[in-house]
Amino acid sequence: MKPAILLALTLGAMGAARADILITPSFIINIEEACAVEQRVCGKVSYTGTSKKTGQAIVLRGKTVEGKCDENNSCDFEGYIFKNGATVYRVTSDGKLTVSQGAKTLVQEKGVWQ
Repeated sequence: MKPAILLALTLGAMGAARADILITPSFIINIEEACAVEQRVCGKVSYTGTSKKTGQAIVLRGKTVEGKCDENNSCDFEGYIFKNGATVYRVTSDGKLTVSQGAKTLVQEKGVWQ
């Protein structure tokens, strides 16, 4: 299960937002979900990745990714996916960041959730 910090942010009928921070050797990644806590799948997720080396940041929109579901329709949370043109950013629940273009991996780092 992913770590989550419940923010004291009320979004009316939408419920509370959730935020996660992943620290990798090269990046600080802030992920925010703007969906109700009880929602299994969220298509309103933002990614802000800041380079530790340059301080430059990229902001992307994406969604959660589910894995296998059991007979009770309970599904494993796998992480998030974000796209910037042909570049795909994947952040897994165990803290792995993978940035790829097609079959080419540009970045692959393991981080720690804060």
